Amino acid sequence: MTATSAPARRRRIGSLQVLCAVVLVALLAQEYLLKVFDVPALRTGSTVFVAVVVQALPFLVLGVLISGAITAFLPAERLRRLLPRRAGLAVPVAGLAGVALPGCECASVPVARRLMQQRVAPAVALAFLLASPAINPIVLVTTAVAFPGAPEMVLARFAGSFGTAVVTGWLWHRFGRAEWIAEHALRKLPRDDGTPRWRVFTETARHDLVEAGGFLVLGGVASAVLNVVVPQSWLGAVGGQLVLGVLVMAVLAVVLALCSEADAFVAASLSAIPLVPKLVFLVVGPVVDLKLIALQAGTFGRGFAARFAPLTFLVAVVCAVAVGVPLLGVDR
Repeated sequence: MTATSAPARRRRIGSLQVLCAVVLVALLAQEYLLKVFDVPALRTGSTVFVAVVVQALPFLVLGVLISGAITAFLPAERLRRLLPRRAGLAVPVAGLAGVALPGCECASVPVARRLMQQRVAPAVALAFLLASPAINPIVLVTTAVAFPGAPEMVLARFAGSFGTAVVTGWLWHRFGRAEWIAEHALRKLPRDDGTPRWRVFTETARHDLVEAGGFLVLGGVASAVLNVVVPQSWLGAVGGQLVLGVLVMAVLAVVLALCSEADAFVAASLSAIPLVPKLVFLVVGPVVDLKLIALQAGTFGRGFAARFAPLTFLVAVVCAVAVGVPLLGVDR
């Protein structure tokens, strides 16, 4: 009597197959869809959504590649030797390290998680998370190009953003708790089991891209909806009021969710807004916005995002104003 063969494994339909099917249907029915959704508000929302995702996706890919490289090629012992042992001293060092890695806020989230999994103190990893998208050379160059008549804006943005990263890192080191971060984000990486490093690299990058990409899309949708709902005419009413301008531009930075490599040109185009509120916009945007909050919630847990986002927002506004008033003045 012959043994019965094992039943064939049923192939499950995953998110990748669903995405491919949706894209295929959209391509085949694009003319019909354009007629159905030919509404100004929908066109505006779709444009904002595509802009947010397209701007952020290349840097998200860069981030997951760096994340995979850290996991596969950078042992924890070597990484720890690069940072001071005391977290209080390592926080500003990690903040300055953000200069060396161009990328937007989406790219820094998976890198920060891998740093935590390499047993780097969370406060140190978070300082890098906040500094990398805000003070890297690409951001500073675009700021200089966007504000040719106010070169001091580059120094103000660097000082405000670096101060935000360091102060937030120190506050988290002093008051933050490990249980506020999801367990999977702090789970120690497995030891070397003989798996080829390039395979570890590709698998880690693929996993992080799929996980972070979903939350990027969620944040992009929220940004698109809010861009359609908020009237643009409201900006003209805050031009002559510094305090109101600071608050409005801070909230606007959160809801617009622009990539840090492009936000300087958006801020410069708002000619009715003084320089200090514009600086607040440039300091707040790279460290806390809708898509970043969604990415952080998915990566580190909702409890973490509920605490870290308000803290970062408050510190960023205070640092931007503290730097902007003496460097830029209040009447420009």
